[in-house]
Amino acid sequence: MVLVIIQARLGSTRLPKKVLLPFGKGHTVLSFMLDRVKQATLIDNVLVATTTNPDDQSLVNYLLSIGQKYYAGSETDVLDRYYQAAASMSLGDDDVVVRLTGDCPFSDPRLLDQVIKTYLDKDYDFVSNSLEPYSFPDGLDIEVFSFKNLKRAWQEAKLPSHREHVTFYFWQNPEMFKVYYCQNERKLTQYRLTLDYPQDYKLLSKIRDHFGDKARTVRWQEIVEFLEANPDIAQINSENKQNAGWQSALDEDKKFLNN
Repeated sequence: MVLVIIQARLGSTRLPKKVLLPFGKGHTVLSFMLDRVKQATLIDNVLVATTTNPDDQSLVNYLLSIGQKYYAGSETDVLDRYYQAAASMSLGDDDVVVRLTGDCPFSDPRLLDQVIKTYLDKDYDFVSNSLEPYSFPDGLDIEVFSFKNLKRAWQEAKLPSHREHVTFYFWQNPEMFKVYYCQNERKLTQYRLTLDYPQDYKLLSKIRDHFGDKARTVRWQEIVEFLEANPDIAQINSENKQNAGWQSALDEDKKFLNN
C-alpha cells in the first residue's frame, strides 16, 4: 500500500485555521488539496493526521462531513501522530508512507507520482524533493519512506526537533538511512506556493482565480510560468521565508542537550 498522510491542524500562530479558509467554489484549502492529491495514480489511500486538541474538533467535524478518513493524535509529538496514524491503517513493514502538509493546496499529483516512483524503483530509505539546497518552490514538498523506517524513527528519535518534525531523523542521519534528493533542474525557491501568512493566501487565491476551473488540474510548471509572467503577483509573498518554524524546534534541541 502507498498511504499519503497529510498533516493538518487549526492552531497555526501565523495564520489560524488556514486549512479551512475558503478556496474557490465549494472548497476549502484542504479539500482543494485533497482533490488534487487524489489524482495521483500511484497512491492507494489518503489519511489526514490532525490532533486531539479540542480546538481541532471543528476540523474533525469538517473531515467527517466530506467523508475524509482521518486520525487524531498528539499535537506536539508529531512523529508519534504520524506513526500512530500509519499504524491505524494496518500497514506492513514494506508499505509506503508519503508525507504531505495540509497548507499546500497546489500539491501536484504528477510530481507526487514522480517522487513515489523514484522511491519504488530505487533502493532508498527516504526520498524527498525538499532537501537542501532547495530547488522546488516551497509548497510542493513530498517525502516518501517505508512504514518500517517510520517505526524505527518513532522508536529511536529523542530530540525535540525529531519529534516535532517527522522526517528530521531521516535526513539528519544519512549514515543510518539511504537518502535520495529529487532535485529540480532549475532553482525556483523564489516562489512560495505554501500557506503560512496572509500574503500567501492572497497570492494562492490569485493563482486559483487566474486558472479558474483548470486550477484543480493545473501543473506546477504552469503556475511558475504564470508567476514569471506576472512579477507583481509573485512578489506578494516574496518576503516570507521558507521553514520559518524550524528555529524554535532547534532551540528546544539545545535546551534538551544541555539538561
